[in-house]
Amino acid sequence: MDRQAPGITVVDTGKRPRRLRRIFALDDLEPAARKLLPRPIFGYVSSGTETNASLRNNRGVFDRVELLPRILRNVSARTQAASLLGKHYSHPFGIAPMGVSALTAFRGDVVLAESARQAGIPMIMSGSSLMRMEDVAQANADSWFQAYLPPSAERITALVERAARAGFGTLVVTVDSAVRGNPEHHLRAGFTSPLQPDLALLWQGITHPRWSLGTFLRTLLRSGMPYFENSDAASRVAVVARNVVREFSGRSHLDWADIARIRDQWQGRLVLKGILHPADGLEARARGIDGIILSNHGGRQLDSAVTPLRMIAAMRSAVGDLPLMVDSGFRRGTDVLKAIALGADFVFVGRPFNYAAALASRAGVVHAVDILSREIDSAMGLLGINTLDELGPDQLVLPPDFSVHPR
Repeated sequence: MDRQAPGITVVDTGKRPRRLRRIFALDDLEPAARKLLPRPIFGYVSSGTETNASLRNNRGVFDRVELLPRILRNVSARTQAASLLGKHYSHPFGIAPMGVSALTAFRGDVVLAESARQAGIPMIMSGSSLMRMEDVAQANADSWFQAYLPPSAERITALVERAARAGFGTLVVTVDSAVRGNPEHHLRAGFTSPLQPDLALLWQGITHPRWSLGTFLRTLLRSGMPYFENSDAASRVAVVARNVVREFSGRSHLDWADIARIRDQWQGRLVLKGILHPADGLEARARGIDGIILSNHGGRQLDSAVTPLRMIAAMRSAVGDLPLMVDSGFRRGTDVLKAIALGADFVFVGRPFNYAAALASRAGVVHAVDILSREIDSAMGLLGINTLDELGPDQLVLPPDFSVHPR
């Protein structure tokens, strides 16, 4: 076991699986997952939309924000512990919601939930999961549930009631999917919704035997054909069902009145995900929302949507002390610290944890958490800080088109 560095919660996972021994950074996970997963499945997870402008900018924006370190500050008491929505976490990042995670890793949503519990971080379960929300909540009672709202008020009410019965304390409503994003890149990769069991998909299974045997066939033997389990309070929709697209569409009529009804009904913490405009942040605060997640859906919805990092300071100025979280494009410990210095409270990371679960199940996810936490610890020491509260705009050098909010 590695010696514990100051401020890091090290999880002893025993002997590291061979497939993780060349994973030194989160960026190493994607090419490894590309080899493991069938092309349609990998393409679904990795792709953006249309020209991939938002997908590229989500990463490129971090290169434009520079860090300004201080020296001789005695950083021997470093801790990256963080508080969010009344909970204390070991690290200032969590696992973002990712659909069909059980297609990339066996029982993927449970794997992510158990890994998050072990690492002391939050995990948001996706509403487009292939596992029952009740099973995920049982695996980790502190998991959050992210809902894609059904197309009627009655079905929304029933879904919210189900999430409450399952034991979730935090409900995340994704609000940036009024209509379906352009599926062009999914189609190029051969991923269709509904899935079409054809010769091309069969060949992908044959040529990716580790995934076929370790994930797909294990799933079929244990629980049969995968279903979208949480699109409604009771109904299940098979991944091969012809009506699967319709079940995840039909949100174009949703508005703030639906959020108001959910706020009246939901007794726990309510978070809106997918907000980018400060005016929408103001509206959320006025309606009693407990927190917001700045997100452009990982570059998967509106192409050329502004990268969330650029909007942190403006959103902080608009919403004051409302808990402000951010996702989309985070890969390094310095990325996380840049977001916090700009005014964010917390960061969520998606695709890398999906790839890590696919590669090595819970050991892979915990390894990815360890990589990111070690990078944060190192960067904090080199910046000259002991706690995240010390971060602020004075640790940044920004281009002229960036704004800051004094902390």
